[in-house]
Amino acid sequence: MTWSSRQVAASRSTPRRAAPRSAFACRSRRVRWPMLDRRAAGRDVRDPLGEAPRIAVLEDDDALRDDILLPAFAARGFAAEGFARAADLYRRMVSASFDVAVVDIGLPDEDGLSVARNLRAGSALGIVVLTGTGGTAERMRALDEVADAWLSKPIETGVVVATVGSVLRRVRMPPAAAGAEFERPCWRLAAGQWRLLAPSGRSVDLNRAERCVLAFLFAANGEPVARERLIEELGEPLHEFDPHRLDMLVHRLRRKVAEEAAEELPLRAVRGLGYVFVADDAGA
Repeated sequence: MTWSSRQVAASRSTPRRAAPRSAFACRSRRVRWPMLDRRAAGRDVRDPLGEAPRIAVLEDDDALRDDILLPAFAARGFAAEGFARAADLYRRMVSASFDVAVVDIGLPDEDGLSVARNLRAGSALGIVVLTGTGGTAERMRALDEVADAWLSKPIETGVVVATVGSVLRRVRMPPAAAGAEFERPCWRLAAGQWRLLAPSGRSVDLNRAERCVLAFLFAANGEPVARERLIEELGEPLHEFDPHRLDMLVHRLRRKVAEEAAEELPLRAVRGLGYVFVADDAGA
């Protein structure tokens, strides 16, 4: 079709619609990511020695990593480094340590869950998994085995930063030296809190979820802990988490301890509230 000079002039004078400022168009994957929320910069996250928490971001999407996640962590006071490949992170960890690693599942050189397992085997850092795929079964397996939290894409930067902060608090808990054993009369958490020692001296190996729940209950010093708080410590959104899963976790843990340690775990339900680890019942 041939346009007249009047039609051409009219088309040139028509203003183009501006792109919305509330979202970022990710060039590499055609995903729209929320812009950095400056309100995420809140309380100081530095440790008692004044050092900023070190965060490793393993994400092969350059735009998401460099333009969204790293600035978000910097605004909150984290010292974050980005990596596009698992090999790059491994090389960096030869000379540097991190408090939390944010790991994408779909990486070009290694599966993200495999990376998480390697990180878990060689260090005590917290692990947050990012993924644009995967179902409930994969998510539950990752949380049970290696991950402290699981976030699905597209992500909100505020949620990512808050999740890393929550994982960081768990990594630093209790407020004693890292790696110290939690001790209560007759019952102990040892081996970096991955093993429960019964009064008889028998040991029970723990998975990630069991370790998380017991460590938090031990640190509560015999005080009841609300269900919602335990679910939060498991890295699960409250509105997505089925409370019966927590009950089943506790039920399986009690049965596991009874079978492997031949003793009753003094983990009690508090009606209308949550759970408590009753140290006085140990060995009874």
